[in-house]
Amino acid sequence: MSGWIALAFAGAFEVVWGLGLKYSEGLSRFWPSIATLMALLLSFLCLGFSLQTVPFGTAYAIWCGLGAAGVAIAGVALFNEPAPLSRLAGPFLIISGVVGLKLVTTE
Repeated sequence: MSGWIALAFAGAFEVVWGLGLKYSEGLSRFWPSIATLMALLLSFLCLGFSLQTVPFGTAYAIWCGLGAAGVAIAGVALFNEPAPLSRLAGPFLIISGVVGLKLVTTE
């Protein structure tokens, strides 16, 4: 698996564990808490694997960005959080930055 694919998985697992915090009600429900902790572990493992080939600053920025954008979008889609244009611009800008980092980074 390439470092970039591992980084994509790391970002996806970051979104899962972020959502898990909501569903586990602050880690007070057992099974959702277990799922959250497993997603957290997988996210870190994939991030660590990606660091073998992807530069640290790029990998960390992309990992955080994917998590932040994904959780913000999920909040609107799953929890009916308000979605004014100003709120939707944030994830768009984050994803644009992630794409920009990928385009200028060589392995």
